[in-house]
Order: sequence, then structure tokens, then C-alpha cells
Amino acid sequence: MANTEHEPWVKNYQPGVPAEIELPTESLVAMLERAVAEAGTHPALEFFGRRTTYTELGDQIDRAAEGLRRLGVKAGDRVALILPNCPQHVVAFYAVLRLGAVVVEHNPLYTSRELRHQFEDHQARIVIAWDKATAAVREFPADIEIDHVVSVNLLTAFPTLKRLALHLPVKGLRQSRAALTGPAPGTMAWKDLLAFGVIDFEHPRPSVDDLAAIQYTSGTTGTPKGAMLTHFNLYSNALQGEAWMHGAQYRKEIFYAILPMFHAFGMTLYLTYGIRKQGLLVLFPKFEPGLILDAMKKSPATVYCAVPPIYERTALAAQEKGISLRSCKYCISGAMNLPDHVVELWESVSGGLLVEGYGMTESSPVALGNPFHASRRTGTIGVPFPSTLMKVVDLDDPNVEVPLGQPGELLLKGPQVFQGYWNNPEETAKALLPNGWLRTGDIVTVDEDGFTTIVDRAKELIITGGFNVSPSEVEAVLRLHPSVSDAAVIGRPLERGGEMVVAAIELKAGATLDEDALRAHCREHLAAYKIPRRIVHIENTPRSMLGKVLRKQVREQVLPLL
Repeated sequence: MANTEHEPWVKNYQPGVPAEIELPTESLVAMLERAVAEAGTHPALEFFGRRTTYTELGDQIDRAAEGLRRLGVKAGDRVALILPNCPQHVVAFYAVLRLGAVVVEHNPLYTSRELRHQFEDHQARIVIAWDKATAAVREFPADIEIDHVVSVNLLTAFPTLKRLALHLPVKGLRQSRAALTGPAPGTMAWKDLLAFGVIDFEHPRPSVDDLAAIQYTSGTTGTPKGAMLTHFNLYSNALQGEAWMHGAQYRKEIFYAILPMFHAFGMTLYLTYGIRKQGLLVLFPKFEPGLILDAMKKSPATVYCAVPPIYERTALAAQEKGISLRSCKYCISGAMNLPDHVVELWESVSGGLLVEGYGMTESSPVALGNPFHASRRTGTIGVPFPSTLMKVVDLDDPNVEVPLGQPGELLLKGPQVFQGYWNNPEETAKALLPNGWLRTGDIVTVDEDGFTTIVDRAKELIITGGFNVSPSEVEAVLRLHPSVSDAAVIGRPLERGGEMVVAAIELKAGATLDEDALRAHCREHLAAYKIPRRIVHIENTPRSMLGKVLRKQVREQVLPLL
């Protein structure tokens, strides 16, 4: 299997981009250690004005790795990270990998209920968490065994306390320095984890084929599952990104880490590719246009990858404040469709190309992209990356390819394709065909040059703000409310891209619809982006003979009412 110059899409690559990458033979730890040795005093991280050099980063990783080893972490163990974008996130990620252990990323804004399902699955017993997320872990039932929780207090990490407090992911967080001197109750402080010295240089390192991360995804069925990604998978995708961003230079690029690093796109873009290029990662715990534009004055971004709403808001704010975005050379939009008006706006302000890409957690995540070249085609998700193959198959029989230009399910094959779902061979068999092809669940058409357009999703995930929402998860929460007898959740397309979460509910006898009360109920169990923005009442939820909610029929019934 190889992507050669004979594939129709290769001729549309930016000049200099190879058909194939040289596949990795070493782990991400070796990649990191090379970056530390070669970049030295070059800045690796910037967080609210304070910089960390590669040498300092390497030292902190070695100290965190020794601290985790003292806590009992061994090769193959899972370690849960529940952190926003911050320097400690980068350190923790590589410290876990240094021991040959497995990183499990989690959204720090998840509720205890949302986290519990994942912990029951991966059974990590060591947790490194933002101190504001530790309460969710402490609420776990006794049958989830946690040995140690390391608490990361961002507000005491840097001298710019007041300014930092204004920009953390939780609104309204205003605390005094005196209240922040210790770790969260029942936890170990991050600084204490680093107090044991550095790890022995001879301590065994992982190999290229070892498991590096378990990344949770709603996959193609709507039930969160842990995608197993090896060092080989993640390193390969970093090398594919390096090939695609032809011309990017070592120690010259400035990456704006706006996308969360607990998300597959952010993980690869910053934690692997950014470190591979020995670039400067400017870290933002949440997106805020004013904060971005302030940072542009000191450290102007050259790599600015995001989702369409972020591009639009950044461009409008830059226009209003008269701040230049001309430094942004490499801009890839992903996770949701990219509207033409956003492309036009961004390119008018930045002067560079904004191209759309495609990926999924199961492909580490990037698999297709538009070239940084005049050959790009807006409205498409581009062509396969180097060393990546695709084919379009019949919706009922993945062994039968459809004629060129006809819609079918997109299948992918390449070194970035995952190893399967953690402890879930049944779902693995559905997603990974015996010959290594990954079923994406996306229905696409492909033209004669290989440019691919998504026309529908076989899976019924809702994409809002670049994040996946599982309808079944939201439905289960709605059904817990005493006034609701049944629920069906769908996505309503928005003009500016992405979707709005909409719930159609049946009410119990005598109950009346109270949207605010239902949203407040959802807020107790779900992250904010999963909460329905509209809730409507229907009499009978359409179901199949087997009792499955027919969301397509719900959509046809409900959308005209909105």
C-alpha cells in the first residue's frame, strides 16, 4: 500500500510536497528529546507573556516523569489528564509518555457524570487535573479506584495572577492569591510532583509501536469509545502535517494553541507537530479575540489553525482594532464545514490562504486537506495527505466501490489510522475492515482530481463549535427529567457553519414544556456545548420497528418549526 505519484490527487499537491512520507522508526519521546537537545534556549512555550525554553521544558518533563514513577506509574498504565491548554499540559503529556505509559485526555469542563463513563472504561488510577476539575473526580462512586490526583493550579503558576484569572475557561473566576496557595482538597500539588529530581536517563523508553494515547470519541455510533493511538500513528500524522506545510522552518514558526490540546486536532497540531518543528507554542486556555490580538503584538502567529467561528471572530476583531494578521502563513480549518464568506474575510485580512481539512480521532486525526496552493478548491475537504489512500464504497457493502462522482462512504488507509477501540473489539470490527481500511461513516463524492466533498453523515453526530455531540447521550439526560417521557436530539445547520443542538421531547401526562428548566437540568450533567439551544414538544417520537429513534424523520418534522 502506497500513495504514489500515480494517484490522481498528487498532481494537485503544493510543489515540494511528497506523495509519501518517511515513516517514523522512533517514539514521540525520542522526537521530544531531540527537540530539547537541538533547540536548547529557543522558547518552546509562551503563557500570558512568560516563556519556557526547550531546555527548561525538557527538565520539567524529566522531573514530572520521576514524580509519576514515584507514584507507581509503569509502562502501559493509563494516566488521565484533565487540563486546559497550559504549560503543565505539555509537560504532563510527555512525562507520561517518557515512562511508556498511556495518556488519556479529557475535557476539563466535563461533569462528573461525563468523566465517569470514560474512567470506568480506561481505569486510570493516576489523574493530573486542573484544580477546578478535581471536584468532578472526587464525586466518582467508590467503585472507581483513584490512587492519586495531582492538582494543577494555574493561578499560582505565574506572577500575572490577576490577568490570568480573567481568561480561564470558567467565567467569573475571581479569587485572591491567599486562597490559592495550596492544592485542591485531597490532592497532591503539581509543584510537589516535580520535587523528586529528574528521572534516571537509563529508565526504559517506549518504542514506536507502543500505545501512546487513548482518545475518546463518539465514533460512528454515538457512544463514546477510546481510540487507541500509538506513537507510530501520532508521529506519522505529525510528519504528514510537516510535509503538507511545505516551507515551514525549524525554530521559526509560532503556533497559536487555541484549539484544546485534549482534542485530537489540538493534540497533533501542537503537542506533536509543533514540538517536531521545534516551534514556539503560544498557549491559550480559551479563545478570546482580545487576548489573541494582544499576543500578536509580541509573538505574531505563523501557524493559526482553528474552526470557522474562530477565524471569523479573529478577523472581525483585527479589522476593528487595526491589528495585522499578515504573519499567519499556515491556516487550516477543520472539525466543521468552512463557509465561503469566512474564507473571503480571513484571506482579505491575513493575505494568506485559509484551507479546509478533514480528519477524525481514529485517523490521528488529519487525513485529507486542501493544498496551500492555487490548486486548492474551496467547498471541498481537499485530497488525501501523503501516504494516505482513500476510496468511496457502497453504503450497504464496503467491498464495492462506487463510480467516480457518485456518493458513497469514505474509507481511509494510512499510517495514521488507529489500532482500534480500547476494550471494544465489537466496535473495532465495525470501524476497521480486515484489510486495514477505516470506515469514516461520512458520505462523500470525489471528482476526477481527487477533491472530496462531504454530502452527508452516515453517523448522526452533531458538530457544534468544532466538537462532536452524541445525540444519544443528550437524549439519555433529558429522559432523566421527571416531565420528559421521550426525547430525540438532532442538529440544525447554521448559516455560518456548524450546527445547533435541538431537542424534540415528548412530555408526560399533565406536564408542560419549560425550556429553561430542561436546560438547567442538562447543565447539571453535560458540558455547555452539548446543551440544547432549542427544545420543542412533539406528540410521538418517530421510531423504527426495532424501537430505534428515526432522527431523519424527527429532523424533517422539527426543523420547519424552528
